[in-house]
Amino acid sequence: MPLLVGGGTSPQPQPTPIPQPTPVGEYVPTWIDPDGVVWELNPPGTDLFTLNSVSGYGITPVEVVTEADARGGSRVRSIRPQERVLTWPVRIRDTTHLAFLGKWRALGESFAATRTRGPGLFRLTRPDGTAREVLAYYQSGWDGEPGQGHTEDTPVLSLLCPDPFWRDSEPTVLERQYGESVDYLNPYPNLSSGDVLGDTELTNPGSVEAWPEWTITGPATQVVATNHTVGKQFTLAHTLTAGQQIRITTRPGRVLGPTGLPLAGALQRPGSTLWRMAPGPNRITFAVTGGSAGTSIRMEFHARYETA
Repeated sequence: MPLLVGGGTSPQPQPTPIPQPTPVGEYVPTWIDPDGVVWELNPPGTDLFTLNSVSGYGITPVEVVTEADARGGSRVRSIRPQERVLTWPVRIRDTTHLAFLGKWRALGESFAATRTRGPGLFRLTRPDGTAREVLAYYQSGWDGEPGQGHTEDTPVLSLLCPDPFWRDSEPTVLERQYGESVDYLNPYPNLSSGDVLGDTELTNPGSVEAWPEWTITGPATQVVATNHTVGKQFTLAHTLTAGQQIRITTRPGRVLGPTGLPLAGALQRPGSTLWRMAPGPNRITFAVTGGSAGTSIRMEFHARYETA
């Protein structure tokens, strides 16, 4: 008996879809010169961009100081962070010599300005929008490359970073204003923010210590700021009228009065240390004498990291 064969075809196995990689994006390097002018050095394809060979953005360099061990070898006495040097190749080009020359001169002057006007900022922005930066001085590299200089040039910049640690481009801020609640067992009126009375926990998200800056607004006659985590405090004894401000930097240690001039003797000695923020949570207490409506304390710091 003949076999009956149907007219249809057997279903064919479908290929397994190949997962497509998620776009990883590009990091964007930026130079911010001492005057605040922003130079975005975009990925290849534009007239001003960074070549893919930046170096010096890894772990902070250190000096390991040793002494000879009588039993052989050596002992480590100390480990000190060292300045960082960034190597940054940049390409500048344009369609005509004069257009290229104007761009080359302007960008070169922005680096040369660090000689007289202080450091600029080298910033790396990641695809998720986060950014870390480091203060930098031009050291060498803007020399004019052999065989170039007509419509393009490729300087290999060397930037010196005295503070080798990278920092967040946006600061972490803590602000407390005078409130109505007073602990009558404590001789100091408390600064408050909502239900928190002068005692708070603030996290330093960095991997190394950070150094805060302070703005204290009167009225006040005395401020005591304590970091229980690092076991340090400082007492500022100076009378501020309503609206007057004192600004404090902790590295380098400096107190500026309402006129902007150094305020000698405002920190109570001995016993005052302009303390650091340890990595991770820090428990902080503020207390004020002579405070009333308008009194405030603002503390801000840039978290710092080993790598970019």
